[in-house]
Amino acid sequence: MNTPLQEKIQMKTMVDCTNMLDKLGFTSQFKALSNGLKSLKTNQIYSSADIKIVNFYRFEGESDPCDNSILYALESANGERGTLTDAFGPYSDTNVTNFIQSVEEIQKKVNKHETL
Repeated sequence: MNTPLQEKIQMKTMVDCTNMLDKLGFTSQFKALSNGLKSLKTNQIYSSADIKIVNFYRFEGESDPCDNSILYALESANGERGTLTDAFGPYSDTNVTNFIQSVEEIQKKVNKHETL
């Protein structure tokens, strides 16, 4: 079992975090559109009422403060699980920002010993 420090080291990059989420069943990739969230795996389009944010992870660039990104772990009402990524800050995608703001249920994990 990993210690919290080992988990932090292992999830230092977005690739590491995405790989961990993939192993936990978050295998779809989503794209935010003006009319909802599209699964790139199934082509299903979800409204914000159909999506729950299970967790999110922020990543900061080492050399450029504008090089920030965020990774969302999402689950749909029909059980599809996947990820959505966006730039964080001035370079964020308006469709992602609008969709995420409209999602009502955000459950950020607070137990640092949990892996998700």
